[in-house]
Amino acid sequence: MKKSFLIICSIVLLACQKQSGSDLKELYSLPKKLKEVSGITYFPETQTLYTLEDSGNKNAIYAIDSKGKLAKTITISNATNVDWEDITKDKSGNIYIGDFGNNDNERRDLCIYKVAKNQLNNDVAKAEYKISFSYPEQKEFPPKKKEMFYDVEGFFEQGGYFYLFTKNRSKGFDGTAFIYKIKNAAGTQKAVKIGEFKTCSNYNHCVLTSATISPDGKKVALLSHDKVLLFKGFKGDLFHKGTQTELNLNHFSQKEAIVFKDNNTLLIADEKTNKIGGKLYEFKL
Repeated sequence: MKKSFLIICSIVLLACQKQSGSDLKELYSLPKKLKEVSGITYFPETQTLYTLEDSGNKNAIYAIDSKGKLAKTITISNATNVDWEDITKDKSGNIYIGDFGNNDNERRDLCIYKVAKNQLNNDVAKAEYKISFSYPEQKEFPPKKKEMFYDVEGFFEQGGYFYLFTKNRSKGFDGTAFIYKIKNAAGTQKAVKIGEFKTCSNYNHCVLTSATISPDGKKVALLSHDKVLLFKGFKGDLFHKGTQTELNLNHFSQKEAIVFKDNNTLLIADEKTNKIGGKLYEFKL
């Protein structure tokens, strides 16, 4: 959904734990027609980026070439863009669309669409299947303002499962985020909560907007408007039990999308807001 966005100017630079903003390299401006990019995924063999936009935009995914040019628009004819918030792929190159934006925590139609790799050459494609899901912990729609935990803007696929990282919209934000697990299989299911963790208590700096896992499965990166939260050294899918490192980008914008380019390099995209953003960046770990 369109998000209210606060442009913050600070005369005090936050101390960087691991890296400085100079490591955030601008690669190119995103195509002008894509004003609300909400997720990205990457195909290294063709150096192609696939992206989408959130609510109020078309039910389409977009291929962007290595120079930032719009190479293809693929309309997903049997899918509705209620609030598409992230895009990911599996090891076979099939693409998944996360229709789970839930700003008001009142949706009962959350889902993920699978678009098979062989459909990506078409101008009009059909989703192969749809995964509908719900959160067992949510009892009210919407819940109380202090329990607005059920928005999601970031996920990835790994080992036949999806992992979703919640965007906390609760009054009195304290950085709490949940991790949910969903089987990659058609049909309706209940998401399984496998853990929770905290970022920081400042919403504008620490609310989560996207998620990605490295090709070797050893690193998980979560994005906020000016930080990357990195998990390493975890066992299985208990990502939050590994080491948690905050990487300061020293660059504040409406960053909404992140993906690993390789095991040590991240690609990050932001929306264009008040003439700021609308770019693709590279960040080396």
